[in-house]
Amino acid sequence: MYHVLTLAIYFAAYSSAKERMNGVFQPDSTQVHMVSAGLAGFTAITATNPIWLIKTRMQLDSRNHGEKPMNAFECLRRVYQTEGLRGFYRGMSASYAGISETVIHFVIYESIKRRILEAKATQHMDEEEESSKDTSDFVGMMLAAATSKTCATSIAYPHEVIRTRLREEGTKYRSFFQTLTTVPKEEGYRALYRGLTTHLVRQIPNTAIMMCTYELVVYMLNG
Repeated sequence: MYHVLTLAIYFAAYSSAKERMNGVFQPDSTQVHMVSAGLAGFTAITATNPIWLIKTRMQLDSRNHGEKPMNAFECLRRVYQTEGLRGFYRGMSASYAGISETVIHFVIYESIKRRILEAKATQHMDEEEESSKDTSDFVGMMLAAATSKTCATSIAYPHEVIRTRLREEGTKYRSFFQTLTTVPKEEGYRALYRGLTTHLVRQIPNTAIMMCTYELVVYMLNG
């Protein structure tokens, strides 16, 4: 549910922003992809941060106490009673920093996708043949998504660690930059990349399937 809602908001915002930015910048340029991805990330984060905070608190509650986690309504009530409305937006600064990951991902992805389409265009000069997509196109887009996600996540991963620390109940961390300086000081710089491998194993196939599905839906709607 969390992912579906976030992705629905993200791709709706990305498509809308991309359409508008194509009228401002050179169509499908790097600037278009950067601005569109940034605006979409900002919109999705602002709208869904309370949901992700509740999810994180429920997971950490189970891990810390070894018991059945609170349900969503119990967690929501506890956050409101102890921290007020501002509590639902803890970790949002780290999420905003994570927009850099989204921007890097889409810039690399769109660049690889464009090269794939250009390579196909040189092989198939016939207009009718060029306009249709086959299985190899979507496989190529999955590989493009996997490559771009690996690069983006490896560069921007520390924001994931910082965001989780900020969302912990009763945490000593208060802001993005305070956490960014405190964690390396107390645990070393490697702590900022703790869990990266597991995160990549989960995110790479998810992103590849997600982007392929998105491209397929867009292709079917436009076709």
